[in-house]
Amino acid sequence: MPIRLRTLKLLGKRVPVELRDEIRQEMALLRERIPDVNGSIACSVDGLTIASDLRDDVEQTGALSSAVLALSRRLVSMAGKGTFEETLISGTNGYAAFYAAGPKIVLTVLARPGTNLGLLRLEGRRTAANLAAITSRMSISQ
Repeated sequence: MPIRLRTLKLLGKRVPVELRDEIRQEMALLRERIPDVNGSIACSVDGLTIASDLRDDVEQTGALSSAVLALSRRLVSMAGKGTFEETLISGTNGYAAFYAAGPKIVLTVLARPGTNLGLLRLEGRRTAANLAAITSRMSISQ
């Protein structure tokens, strides 16, 4: 039975269990590959949480993640820099990295100060590609 993105948009918390479980599994693998990751969230481009391992501010992080993705995509397009890949924000207490995981999902990864940024970028892109493949395989479309 194909899963429709409409389900994600309208029901938010009623994301199909199979999708949520596979995404959580990918997030766990990301943490194994990068021990400095201290949280991640996958949400729809509308900001609705699909899966998260954050402790606090899950809904706000999802909403802000979708906004960062929209702004980043717009700027990359407007500046003629090709297709959006990632946005990295650094703060005094660590990093927030944002990745498009296909056309309808954004992956946000939070990491501690001192994180190997090359590894974060490599593994973040890998995880985002895996999430895109999962959602594509599960027939998520408009």
